[in-house]
Amino acid sequence: MKTRMICLLSLSLAAIFLIAAAPGSGPAADEKAAPPDVPRAGKSFLVTPVYSEAEDQRVLALYAGLRVSDVVDGMDAVGLQNIGLMDQEIHALWRDPELFKHRFAGVAITARYVPTQNSPAGKMTPAAYDDWAGDWYEKRSGEPFMPLIRKGTALVIEDAQDADVGTIGSYNILEWKSLGCTGVVSSATARDTDEIATERIPLYFKKPGRGIRPGRNEIESVNRPVVCGGVLVIPGDIIVADGDGVVVVPRHQAEAVAKYAKKILEEDKAGRRDLYKKLGIKADESIKK
Repeated sequence: MKTRMICLLSLSLAAIFLIAAAPGSGPAADEKAAPPDVPRAGKSFLVTPVYSEAEDQRVLALYAGLRVSDVVDGMDAVGLQNIGLMDQEIHALWRDPELFKHRFAGVAITARYVPTQNSPAGKMTPAAYDDWAGDWYEKRSGEPFMPLIRKGTALVIEDAQDADVGTIGSYNILEWKSLGCTGVVSSATARDTDEIATERIPLYFKKPGRGIRPGRNEIESVNRPVVCGGVLVIPGDIIVADGDGVVVVPRHQAEAVAKYAKKILEEDKAGRRDLYKKLGIKADESIKK
């Protein structure tokens, strides 16, 4: 009798152990799969800082006239070596070697477009196609960042990398400029590049894109951290762009970087002014005080 009770107890314990060990059983498995602070709807972990327009203008004033090379030296000086430099394939659409109108510094606002999972238009009548494209622009791939643009804005777009899409064109980039946008940087493409160059709006991008957004991309987020040219851009960061490329200055280091960069620029100009005189070279914009 005693032996039979021991056997029954052993079997009961074994059954309890098997139930506890079964995959997916009990609350512990669910907790490991999804911690309580991560909802299935998703969660962002990088916070978007918010600055007043007056704060933006004060910091931007420190970057007036600074070149990418000066800013990179400033980044080195504060311990940010090799941080914030976009890949060299992100380049100026056009350059002005006399007045340097292609250069700009601005405060980042961001937009992220992603490849679509939805079907293209297929064969339609022109009227049906226009309705379809208009609906896509309105509901899937609009420009909800426009109300955020203000004087000194640098619009930074992370776009669908492999889509042959002209998210940026000659019309909308003019609209952005009219609202205060000082320059645009894209991780991907733009279209109407001849007209944009003629309009003299600073644009830094990877390559031309031909198609419109409908059937190709969708807006995923506005004014959230993005990746452009291989580097992180947080809204409020300072963007500096010229013929050498694009550099992103983290906002919390922006003043210290600008202070050192200004020193570099002033020393460079003073030295080159002396050499211009020695060599008989006519003064140009690059050495003016």
